Amino acid sequence: MRDVLARMGVLGELLLFLWKRKLYWLIPMVITLIIFAVLIILGSNPATQPFIYTLF
Repeated sequence: MRDVLARMGVLGELLLFLWKRKLYWLIPMVITLIIFAVLIILGSNPATQPFIYTLF
């Protein structure tokens, strides 16, 4: 598990840090923020805007 997270870069280091410090309750918040960031990035691309707007 650690080897996989270590290969993920900054995100993997963040998750390892949260796991090591036993801050399990922060992991869903971080995942939610990442999902919103991906949606914002995809929504700013004109080719994917119609697909993102149909979700909402």
